[in-house]
Amino acid sequence: MSILVVGSVAFDSLETPSGKRERVLGGAATHFALAASFFTDVRVVGVVGEDFLPEHERVLTSKGVDTTGIERAPGKSFHWTGTYLRDLNEADTIATDLNVFAEFAPKIPASYEDSDCLFLANIDPMLQARVRAQMPNVKLVAGDTMNYWIGAHRENLLPVLRELDALLINDNEAKMLSGESNGLRAAEKVMELGPKSLIVKHGEYGSTAYFSERSFGDGVKRLPFRAPTVPLADVVDPTGAGDSFAGGFYGYVASQGSLTPEVFRTALFYGSVMGSFAVERFGTERLQETTRQEIDARFAHLKEMSHLS
Repeated sequence: MSILVVGSVAFDSLETPSGKRERVLGGAATHFALAASFFTDVRVVGVVGEDFLPEHERVLTSKGVDTTGIERAPGKSFHWTGTYLRDLNEADTIATDLNVFAEFAPKIPASYEDSDCLFLANIDPMLQARVRAQMPNVKLVAGDTMNYWIGAHRENLLPVLRELDALLINDNEAKMLSGESNGLRAAEKVMELGPKSLIVKHGEYGSTAYFSERSFGDGVKRLPFRAPTVPLADVVDPTGAGDSFAGGFYGYVASQGSLTPEVFRTALFYGSVMGSFAVERFGTERLQETTRQEIDARFAHLKEMSHLS
């Protein structure tokens, strides 16, 4: 099944213990699309400025990603500046220049209207809701959000949550959204807000999936499932890890044609694999060079390490 992802296509300037880079290609939709492209057809809706050159677009199109939905606008593209010198698990933001992204009004091309799956990347929940309304016939909807939207725009976020088959957020966001400090209680409260399933990302410590009676349409509530991460000696740039995880997870789900407990659990492992590749180089550099053979080998390693059957 094809995936339509709506989100940011951007440039990042960042410094980590591994070095400093200026204006590397980034953005939630970019990392998601590259990771998901190894499993299924991906279409992107976003906006870029005049600094987004053909060489940047080729990063996506070379992996088969459909960029018809990327709008070109006068001005500069979204640009984030930050560091990971204090903690590789948490970025310190220096500047966020929205530029053309400040006026982003997602437009769905007619050729995208038959998309099977929709992924609402981390953008204003009012835009997420608008996109969802334009895609009434998708089979699955998953999405992401962040602490800013949870804290300052909760009233706009809540209707979006009720539309989701799966929500992907981190530990702190789950606790903030639920008002609970315990992880299990937080997950239960979040799913009561609407998402049928919840994936909580724990950074280098893996991810946990939580399920409700609505997760697979059979009225059965299943136990949480924990997936590990791939052990890495060196992490260069964590910026795209979460979005690449989401792309690996959702890309695998779409490639299977239906969402079952087994598909969901396996997809978490592919999410971990794609996130592990993303952090090995700056920006999208590693995902550009990754092969399906490498993905399958790393998945097999993760499976053997965790005794996944």
